[in-house]
Amino acid sequence: MKIVVALDSFKGSLTAVQACDIVAQAIRSIVPAAEVVTRPMADGGEGTAAVLMAAAGGQWIGATVMGPLPEMEVEAGFVWLPDSRTALVEMATASGLPLLRPEQRNPLHTTTYGTGQLIQAALDHGATHILLAIGGSATVDGGVGAAMALGWRFLTQDGQEIGLGGGQLARIAKIVAPVRSVLVRASLRRSCVPARRLSGERGRSPYEETPHGVTVDVLCDVDNPLCGERGAARVYGPQKGATPEMVEQLDAGLAHLARRVKEQLACDIAELPGAGAAGGLAAGAVAFLNARLVPGIDAVMSQTRLPQATAGADWVITGEGSFDEQSLQGKVVSGVVRVARAAGAKVAVCAGQVRLPPEEYRPAGIETAIACMEPGMELDYAIAHSAELLAGAARRWACGHLAMAG
Repeated sequence: MKIVVALDSFKGSLTAVQACDIVAQAIRSIVPAAEVVTRPMADGGEGTAAVLMAAAGGQWIGATVMGPLPEMEVEAGFVWLPDSRTALVEMATASGLPLLRPEQRNPLHTTTYGTGQLIQAALDHGATHILLAIGGSATVDGGVGAAMALGWRFLTQDGQEIGLGGGQLARIAKIVAPVRSVLVRASLRRSCVPARRLSGERGRSPYEETPHGVTVDVLCDVDNPLCGERGAARVYGPQKGATPEMVEQLDAGLAHLARRVKEQLACDIAELPGAGAAGGLAAGAVAFLNARLVPGIDAVMSQTRLPQATAGADWVITGEGSFDEQSLQGKVVSGVVRVARAAGAKVAVCAGQVRLPPEEYRPAGIETAIACMEPGMELDYAIAHSAELLAGAARRWACGHLAMAG
């Protein structure tokens, strides 16, 4: 019997690597003869770097870069996958919200410049493929800071360089591309169109495939546009410290940036699905780095070779902290279920909390779902005892579904 364990992290308590190891050990304790394969999962958010290092044999390359505020310096880095010359840059390590104290959170001033420095470090290391994981952003600067670190210039009406931070976007009058950049040449040779018109697939690149140079894939699991009611400033700005007045200023700045990009680079990023992710870094990556917006879980599953691991599997176990409606909409669980069904394997979910009844998750291809938390249990207690609760849930599942077969 072959079981593949492919869980996401349990936010606030267990990493994906820890969760997978706990479940695997629990299954082996019930069915020692079973072949148990672990593939920790992530969807492009925080923790993606650790997942790739564990599952794909990556190497951490450290770098000192600018933090979310211009006066900050942080120790960050990227994951290097030498076989494919791929670098995974997790923006949260350089420009993430957890790097700031609550009183420091101000998206008028925070910048993605450090993320751009990490991308440059990856290029200098020899990367020909960059995966940009954009969860946990502290910024709403449209990716302009990252572009500045890579040589782009953003000038005011009188020819002066703008400053860093989302509050500077409205001052942009002229955009000047780097003289030399492997990320820019292809994007300046063609205009870009909304993703739906090109491929019909949400989140795909508005560009054709670049035949030469470096490719950049932005791991994105939302479809928010850059501006407007569902845009980066209004939806995500408040959690990054933006007041209502700041939200209006940031949204106007992002709209101004989109107009300048369309006028000067012939690239329409305003309504691109997913462009609003990470404070508009996704939009900036498309405009300035010739990037593609791709589903984060798909990229992670490809890098960790989950489809190959599930070949011949009887069961695939997935899960996360809370199994709910969002789990079936582009998150880790939905991606794993898709791969497992293609392999003909049954799927079980092990989650901290199960908020969906069987009549909702079974049509999606999930055989059973087991909660770690017991009725009436306090969340704080469950988080503090997450390892033993997850192990217990996995043993209960194994006893009910594998013991007789084993």
